[in-house]
Amino acid sequence: MSFAHRGGKHRRGARMAVPAAAATLFLGGAGAFLAAPADAVAAPPPAPRVTPGHPTVPVAQLTGRVGNALKAAAKAAPKSPADNGRTATTAPAAPSSAGPSGTVDPKIIGGTTTAIGTAPWMAQLWYWDDRGTSDTGDDIGFFCGGTVISPTKILTAAHCVKGYDWHAHGSVLTGTAQTPTTDSAGTTDLHGGTASGVWRQWNDPSFDATTLDNDVAVLTLPNPVSAPTLKVTSAGDTASYRAGTQAQVYGWGRTTSTSQAVSTALRTATLPMNSDAICSAAFGGEYAPGHMVCAGNPATGQDAGTVAACNGDSGGPLVAGGRLVGVVSWGVEDCVAKGSFSVFTKVSSYLGRIEPRVDDADLNGDGLGDLFARTPAGTGYEYDSRRTGLNSRVPLGDWGGLTLVRQADLDRDGYQDFLTRDSGGTLYWEHFVPATGKWAVSRVGGGWNTMRFIAVPGDLTGDALPDLVAGDSSGNVWVYPGKGNGTFGARTKAGYGWNVYGANVVGRGDLTRDGRPDLLAQDASGNLWLHPGTGTTPAAFGARIKAGYGYHYTAYVAVGDLTGDGKADLVTRDPSGNLWLYRGTGSAKAPLAARTKLGYGWNVYDLFG
Repeated sequence: MSFAHRGGKHRRGARMAVPAAAATLFLGGAGAFLAAPADAVAAPPPAPRVTPGHPTVPVAQLTGRVGNALKAAAKAAPKSPADNGRTATTAPAAPSSAGPSGTVDPKIIGGTTTAIGTAPWMAQLWYWDDRGTSDTGDDIGFFCGGTVISPTKILTAAHCVKGYDWHAHGSVLTGTAQTPTTDSAGTTDLHGGTASGVWRQWNDPSFDATTLDNDVAVLTLPNPVSAPTLKVTSAGDTASYRAGTQAQVYGWGRTTSTSQAVSTALRTATLPMNSDAICSAAFGGEYAPGHMVCAGNPATGQDAGTVAACNGDSGGPLVAGGRLVGVVSWGVEDCVAKGSFSVFTKVSSYLGRIEPRVDDADLNGDGLGDLFARTPAGTGYEYDSRRTGLNSRVPLGDWGGLTLVRQADLDRDGYQDFLTRDSGGTLYWEHFVPATGKWAVSRVGGGWNTMRFIAVPGDLTGDALPDLVAGDSSGNVWVYPGKGNGTFGARTKAGYGWNVYGANVVGRGDLTRDGRPDLLAQDASGNLWLHPGTGTTPAAFGARIKAGYGYHYTAYVAVGDLTGDGKADLVTRDPSGNLWLYRGTGSAKAPLAARTKLGYGWNVYDLFG
């Protein structure tokens, strides 16, 4: 260690009362897109059945959780001056765990207050669990920051999530720059903020609570919030991490090393990025290049001259170029030890793990990819994943007259959408509207029966919105950039020569785990090819890689992450009607594991999605 007085790695959360992650024959030029030939508007396909299942917690209960956390915090940390009978927030910070050389803590020292309008995507994460006993000594309460990256998704730190039941005990507050307060009567004021419960939680399964490596997590809310979202950086982003790049950190953490009290108002500070060499020199083996990034000028050993994140800022964002590039992770005790820096999770390195949790909208809402199948008579069915297989089918009504069904959350609201094509070639977007509790159907355009294949693999252009890719009868491949509202912008030519595949081109999600969506294609000889996404256009796909041979199936279905391991999977049907699962491996060289049988008798279906 470069400074002996360092008190060990410390999570940046405020703590209180807590017990001790082909060849390139296809690249072509850009082409202008004119909406496919207009034709008579066909009757919209029937809306699918909606299965209620988004668990909600009453606002009063969510507010109560915040109030209880505030009360516990007031006991655990020095109080700030009372204001008009209200107790200023002294937030409990994220629980610390033993690091290589001690416990972990984290503030924005040397920053300035800012309005919610400058960072409308900021979220406060409050946790309270009285453990069901009369003994207040075992109560658990803490506070972390987070970022709204999708209307139902909050990106934060794993040390704020792992080991805690956020659905049962958590409350997410958005839309306010001020932390809550309680008056003498015990009434909690959210100061205009909106409290949401937590539906599901995920943290990187490789998160190490000792080293704080892979310190990243996603909370899924039961309903979309109105707060704007912050775009996450792209997988190929290097400019944001270049030494000297100016980045902004935001949070409600401690503002001084001499008090545990955190800020009652949102604060921000500008920090220059540092090279891995500088960070490693400061922290030795505790700093993991590629997984972490450190920022700021060396701390001075005191508040004066130090600008750093601190306790209470855990899980909050580091922003560069208008994109989220880091998550506040750890630092030194009291945050100002001479020569130290603030350490953040390097978000670009985790997109392959984060993205499946953000774009995990599925048919029954459990975070696992599900299968749609239709009989020749037109009846549609939903098969929900149970990780290793499929549950019994659920009827969805009449889906007759359609020639294509694709699943995709085109508006990123956390609810699964359908992209469908009727027999006349008209493409429709079906999406659930939470405000009305009903499904809406919008016409995308006509003339899409000229396309040999259509897929919605994810964000191909690097703008954090799902895109559409289609191959025409001449073998040209086109990328249609999604606008986030079910419509698409002018298309760009991404390749040619794809008619060697026919219609067997599918994709949904990231097969190589590099944070970019990919496609799989089967040629006439039965060879399966992986076309890795590049994250940019017009060259949306890199050189193809042979992923297997002997693939002679009658159906290919890209279902996203069916198994729940964060890797895209593939489902196929053989001529005998057997259904097979190919689990994704996350490797570009061998993207699919050996197949496992899901069932038989699937020849009764003529359309999958």
